[in-house]
Amino acid sequence: MSWKRAGGGADAGVARRWVLLLCVGSFCLGLLFTGRTLDKTIANLETELSAARTLQESFLNGSPVSEEYKSSESSGRRKYLMVIGINTAFSSRKRRDSIRNTWMPKGEKRRKVEEEKGIIIRFVIGHSAISGGIVDRAIEAEDKKHGDFMRLDHVEGYLELSGKTKTYFATAVALWDANFYVKVDDDVHVNIATLGNILSKHILKPRVYIGCMKSGPVLSDKDVRYYEPEHWKFGDAGNKYFRHATGQLYAISKDLASYISINKHVLHKYINEDVSLGAWLIGLDVEHIDDRRLCCGTPPDCEWKAQAGNTCAASFDWKCSGICNSVQNIWGVHNKCSEGEKALLTASF
Repeated sequence: MSWKRAGGGADAGVARRWVLLLCVGSFCLGLLFTGRTLDKTIANLETELSAARTLQESFLNGSPVSEEYKSSESSGRRKYLMVIGINTAFSSRKRRDSIRNTWMPKGEKRRKVEEEKGIIIRFVIGHSAISGGIVDRAIEAEDKKHGDFMRLDHVEGYLELSGKTKTYFATAVALWDANFYVKVDDDVHVNIATLGNILSKHILKPRVYIGCMKSGPVLSDKDVRYYEPEHWKFGDAGNKYFRHATGQLYAISKDLASYISINKHVLHKYINEDVSLGAWLIGLDVEHIDDRRLCCGTPPDCEWKAQAGNTCAASFDWKCSGICNSVQNIWGVHNKCSEGEKALLTASF
């Protein structure tokens, strides 16, 4: 009995040692294979990140991207001069109709402008908080009639204009390969040919930001319009914003629109969309172009300039941040300050 117990104890000790060795061996093998898998995963991520950085640098410094990227992203895409996105809201049907009946070509004329002049013009709008609701269906019906909307994956709201602007540029650069991407409000009068002539003079520059540059006060009073909740970031009370284009109309080159698209998830949104765009670009190697033809006043200002041969590209009332009562008054602006329908048809950019 004692011999059997002794023998069994010896066998058990040997067994325990083998189990321990097998456990240690399995653990080491696990570390080896896990380490290899992790190394491979990290290597793949580093490769993808390097490719993304290379692509982004190509966009920013104006260098040509690889043929592989061109074939996968730009195959069959024609080049346009500019995309004009008209920022609008669900409640602005009358404003849109007033634009369609004044400075924006309609139907076949708009399609002809796209094909012959390389100019895309769309009303830009997202969706309601309850997607598919009555206001969304109204926009769908209007779009079915006119075919001049760009729908965004964005929830509409006045306090969400910075997010809408970001989404607009990202969407537009994905849909159309253009030299410039323009944002304009739906209460501004635009002379399209004049705008095209202004932008075309900067077409060879890789990174341009064009508009009427301003530096307004940072407002810390909650009860005033254009209150800046993050006013403390801009220094002491009474400070002004950095130079940025006024929000009624501005344009950026393709490289900058691509930059916004690539980095949209990390670009900070300030309450005012024109400040947000200026903030996104202030630290980049960008040429700021201040052109006052993009912010003329309504008659008599734009009328006198037109008579002097210096036609304005955009006209509005500063006191209203757009044309005051634009549905009625845009007609008067158009009659006195328009470049004429033939200007766009005969323009060569």
